[in-house]
Amino acid sequence: MSANSSASQSVSPVAPAEIDASCRAPVMVLFAFSAVWLVTASFFGLIVSLKFHLPGLLADCPWFTYGRAQAAQLNSLIYGFAAQAGLGVALWMVARLGRTRLVQPGYAVVGALLWNLGVKIGVFGIQIGDSTGYEWLEIPGYASPILFVAYAIIGVCALLTFHERRERTLYVSQWYLLAALFWFPWIYSTAQLLLVFFPVRGVLQASMNWWYVNNLSQIWFGFIGLAAIFYFLPKLTGRPLHSVYLAILAFWTMVCFGGWGGIHHRAPLPAWMPSVSTVFTVLGIVPLIAIAMNFNRTLAGASAALKENLPLRFVAFGAMSYVLAAALGILDSLPQVGRITHFSFFTPGRTQLFLYGFFAMTLFGAIYYIVPRLFQDGLPSVQWPKLHFKLAASGIVLYAASLVIGGFVQGLALNNPIRPMTDVLRIGLMFFRVSTLGDLLMAIGNVLLAANLGWVVVRCCRAYCRPATARATGPSMPEVAQ
Repeated sequence: MSANSSASQSVSPVAPAEIDASCRAPVMVLFAFSAVWLVTASFFGLIVSLKFHLPGLLADCPWFTYGRAQAAQLNSLIYGFAAQAGLGVALWMVARLGRTRLVQPGYAVVGALLWNLGVKIGVFGIQIGDSTGYEWLEIPGYASPILFVAYAIIGVCALLTFHERRERTLYVSQWYLLAALFWFPWIYSTAQLLLVFFPVRGVLQASMNWWYVNNLSQIWFGFIGLAAIFYFLPKLTGRPLHSVYLAILAFWTMVCFGGWGGIHHRAPLPAWMPSVSTVFTVLGIVPLIAIAMNFNRTLAGASAALKENLPLRFVAFGAMSYVLAAALGILDSLPQVGRITHFSFFTPGRTQLFLYGFFAMTLFGAIYYIVPRLFQDGLPSVQWPKLHFKLAASGIVLYAASLVIGGFVQGLALNNPIRPMTDVLRIGLMFFRVSTLGDLLMAIGNVLLAANLGWVVVRCCRAYCRPATARATGPSMPEVAQ
C-alpha cells in the first residue's frame, strides 16, 4: 500500500453534526430561496391556468400576458426552485457521503446569492419582453453569465468537498451527483453559445433547443433526483439498496442513451434526426426497468415505514412518479401514439409529472429530512409538512391525470376529420378545469413549505442577533441611588 493511500485510510471521518454545521449556511440559503421561487412559480402558474377560463384576466397588463407569464412560471420553477433545491441537496449529500466537512461554505453562499440575482434579472427580463424564445431557455442572454459564474462557484465547492472526502469507497449516489455537476455547465454553455450569443441557423436551432431540454430534464434533473432517491430510500426504510449493479447499469445506459432523445417524430427536421431520437428514447426502457426493479425491491416490506416516516412518503411518491413519467415519455415517442398526443395536453401533463411529481416531491422529502439535522430545533411546525404532502400529492395527481387522459381524448378528437373544432376545445376545457384545481392545491402546499422554511430562517436570525446585540450594547448600567 502506498504512503498516500495509507494516509488517506488513517484519516478518521468527520462526525455528522460537524458536517451538518459546515453545510448549514449554504444549504439553508439555497433551500429558502428555492421555496420563494417555488411560490413565485405557483403564482405565475395560477395566472396562466386561469387565463384558459378567463381570457380577459390581466389582459391589459403586458407583464402578465400568457406568453410572458408562462415563460416566467417555467423558468422560476426550473432555475429558481428546482436548480437551487437540487444544488442544496447535492452539497449536503456530497459532504455526508464523503464523511467530510463542506469545503469553503462561504463561497457557496456567495454562489447561491449570485444565482438568485441571475434568476431575478432573467425573470424580470422575460416579463419586460426580452425572452429568447427558446423553450426552457427563455432567460435573456445578459443574465446567463451570472448564472454560469454562480454555478461554477457552487460546483467547485462541491467538487473540492468530493476530493477531500474521508470515505474513499464511492456509493452509487455519488456517481450520479458527480456526473450531474459536470453535465449542467456543458449543456448550458453549449446551448447559450449556439442559440443566444452565436446563434446557428435553420433547423439547427430547433434541434439544439430539443437537445438542451432533454439533457436538462432527463440527465441533470434525473441524476440529482435519482441520487437522492438511491440515498434516502435505504436510509429511511432501514434496508440496503437492492442492487448497486442495477443502479450502475442504469447510470451508464442513461449516460449513453438519455441525452439523445426528446425530438418528436413529426418535428420539422431531417427525417433521420427524429428517427435516431426515437431509437434512443425507446432504449431508455433498459435503465427504466433497472431503476423500477431497484425501487420496488428496496421498498418491499416497508409499508410500516411509509406510514410513520413523512420524508419517505415524499421520496417514494417521487420514485413512482419517475417510473410513470419515463414510461409515458417512451410511449409518447412511438409514432403511433405521438400522432395522437402531439398537439394535446398530454405533453404538459407528462412534463409536470416529471418536474413536480418526481423531482420536486423527491426534493421535498430531502428538505424535510435535512433541515431538522441542520438545526437542532427542527421545523417549527410538524403538521404543515403532513398537510403539504396531502396537498402536493393530490394536486399533482389531479393535474397530471387530467392532462394526460385529456390529452388522449383531445388528440383522438383532433384526428377525427368530421369533429368540429369547437367540440375539441370544449373537451379540452373540461379537463383543464380539473388541472386548475390541482394547480391550486399544489400552490397551497408550496406556500406551507415556504412558510415553514421562512420560520426557520427568522428563528435563526433571532438566535444570532440576540448575542450580537448583547455584545454591542454591553452590560446594563446600574441605576444611581437617589
